[in-house]
Amino acid sequence: MVVVISPYVDCASARDTAARFVAEHCPWADLDAVQLVVTELTANALRHTDGWWRLRLRAEHGELTVEVDDSSPAAPEARAPDFEGGGGFGWPMILSLAGRVEVQPRSAGKTVRAVWSRAPEAA
Repeated sequence: MVVVISPYVDCASARDTAARFVAEHCPWADLDAVQLVVTELTANALRHTDGWWRLRLRAEHGELTVEVDDSSPAAPEARAPDFEGGGGFGWPMILSLAGRVEVQPRSAGKTVRAVWSRAPEAA
């Protein structure tokens, strides 16, 4: 498992860490999708919370799990995209890129978890 904490890195560093993790531990995963999800989750934490976040990457049992903790108890919600710069694109993108997405409330915020499962090997 790899843990990245926001006071020490930015979104780009989190994305780069995810790329290295995927290359080493789960090269079967769609790297572009993982990097976009990591970027969106960390950027959303910066934009919609007090700026603190923690990223965890884990690969086990044929699954890649990306978790981002942040300080806001509010669950992400889909909204109409704002083409004038107001956002609304990230959450639907996360939902479409990850195999499974979960939001878990915590005592001091929430955890957003995105999971990709390795496809079964062809016979």
